[in-house]
Amino acid sequence: MDFMNTNYQHHRAILEDIAERAMLERGLLPDFSARALAELNRIQSPARRNGEPIRDLTELLWASIDNDDSRDLDQLTVAEAMPGNTLKVQVAVANVDALVKDGSAIDEHARHNTTTVYTPAKIFSMLPEKLSTNLTSLNFNQERLSIVVEMVIGADGSLQKSDIYQALVRNHAKLTYQGVAAWLEGKDPVPESVAVVNGLAESLRLQDQAAQKLKNLRHMHGALSLETIEARPVFDGDEIRDLEVEQKNRAKEIIEDFMIAANGVTARYLSARKFASLRRVVRTPKRWERMVKIAGEHGFELPGSPDSTALEAFLTREKAADPLRFPDLSLAMIKLMGAGEYIAELPGQTTAGHFGLAVRDYTHSTAPNRRYSDLITQRLLKAAIEGRPSPYRMVDLESLAAHCTAEEDAANKVERQVIKSAAALLLEGRIGEQFDAIVTGASKKGTWVRLISLPIEGRLMHGFEGVDVGGRLLVRLDAVDVQRGYINFSKVVSPRQTWGRN
Repeated sequence: MDFMNTNYQHHRAILEDIAERAMLERGLLPDFSARALAELNRIQSPARRNGEPIRDLTELLWASIDNDDSRDLDQLTVAEAMPGNTLKVQVAVANVDALVKDGSAIDEHARHNTTTVYTPAKIFSMLPEKLSTNLTSLNFNQERLSIVVEMVIGADGSLQKSDIYQALVRNHAKLTYQGVAAWLEGKDPVPESVAVVNGLAESLRLQDQAAQKLKNLRHMHGALSLETIEARPVFDGDEIRDLEVEQKNRAKEIIEDFMIAANGVTARYLSARKFASLRRVVRTPKRWERMVKIAGEHGFELPGSPDSTALEAFLTREKAADPLRFPDLSLAMIKLMGAGEYIAELPGQTTAGHFGLAVRDYTHSTAPNRRYSDLITQRLLKAAIEGRPSPYRMVDLESLAAHCTAEEDAANKVERQVIKSAAALLLEGRIGEQFDAIVTGASKKGTWVRLISLPIEGRLMHGFEGVDVGGRLLVRLDAVDVQRGYINFSKVVSPRQTWGRN
C-alpha cells in the first residue's frame, strides 16, 4: 500500500491498516482465533447465580460514568450519607470471570494481549465485543453479577472500614463524564438521565464529596498533580477533522479516586486472607537527582532523597505559575519516575508501592473487561470470598506479572504510533505553514517541539542549536511521514511572512 499518497484512501482506513500492522509488529493479536469464536458462539446469555450466596443490590441507585462512546462498562458506583459525617461508597465491578474461564480459548487471547488496545480508527478488544460490550458489561437497565467493594469514608477522606462481596446489580443510568461534570461544576442543568431517577442526583453529589475528600487526603500524603496532554482524533465521517485534548473534570475525578481507593481495599483484602496477589507499582524514582536539578532550575529546592510530598508542592506551584508549560514539566517528571509495572507479592511482603499515587497497597482490579491483570485479581478475590484455595501459584503470578508489564508496554507503543500517524494525516496538507511552538525535549537524541495551537509534537530537524526545554519559538512544518508517524519542523529565523491557519 502506498502510504505516501493518502488522497485515495479515507483516513480511517489508513489508520486501521497502520494499527493492524503495528499490532503484529509488537507481537499482539489483532483478531480472535477460530477456537475462541466457536467458544463465543456457545455463550448466549449473561452469567446467572449458581446457588452461591450473592446479595441482591439491584434496587440501589447504581450508575455508570464513562466516556461518551464507551460500551465496555466495567464498574458502577453509588453513595449514601452515614452517621458521624461519614459516607458509604460502593463500587460494583463486572464479574467477567463468571463467563471467561481460565484456560479457555477466549481467556488465552486475553492472556496473550493482556489489554484492550485503543487506537483512533479501531479498538482491539481484549475480549470479544459480544462479551465486553454486552454479556459481561454492566449495561443500562440490565441485571448483572458483580464484585462489590464497599467503603466508609470519614470526614477527612480516610477509610474507616471496608468489605468485599458478590452481588447482583442493575445500572439505573448510563452517564457521561462531560454531562455529569458540567452539572457538578454548575455550568449545565442536571442531565435528564439523572433527573428521571429519583435520588440519583443526591447520590452523585455525595460521590463528588467523597471523591474530593479522598483526593485531598492523597495529595496531603504526596500524591502527584501530574497533567499531560492526551489528544484523540475527531472524525468527520472517515476523515480526521481535528485533535481534541482530553480534559480532567469532577466526574472523571469521581471514578479515578474511587478506583484508586477500591484497588487499595482489594490489595489489603487479599493480603489479610493470606493470598499472594498482583500489585501495580511505580518504584521510587531512580533519577531523583535529575528531578532535583529540574526543580532547582525553576527556583525550587527538593530534598536530596525522594520525597513525594515535596515534589507535589513543587508541581502545585508550577501548575499555578505556568499552566501552559506545566504538561511538559509533568511529562518530564513522569519519564524520570519510570514506568509502572506489575509484580507478584506474597502476603505480608513489603512492596515498592505506587510513588505517583502515594499509596503502598495497590492492585488493578476494576476493569476486568479490558485488562487481564484485573481478571486475574478477580479470580483471586472470588476464591478468597468463597473460602477456596488460590487459583494461582506464586510462580504463575510472577510469570503473569512480567508478561502483563511487557504486553501493556507494547500496547501503549501501538496506541502512540497510531496517534502520531493521525497527527501526520491531519498536517499533511499544511507543509510550509508556520506555527508557534514550545520545546519539549532537547538532548543528543534530538530536539522536540509541541505546537501551541494543536496538541501535536514533532522533531525539530533544523535550527535546534541553542534551544532548550520550555523555550518558545516559531517553526515551519517541513515534512510528514504518515506510515511512521514522523512530523518534522525547522526553526523560522526570518520575520514571519504568513501565520498559517493556527
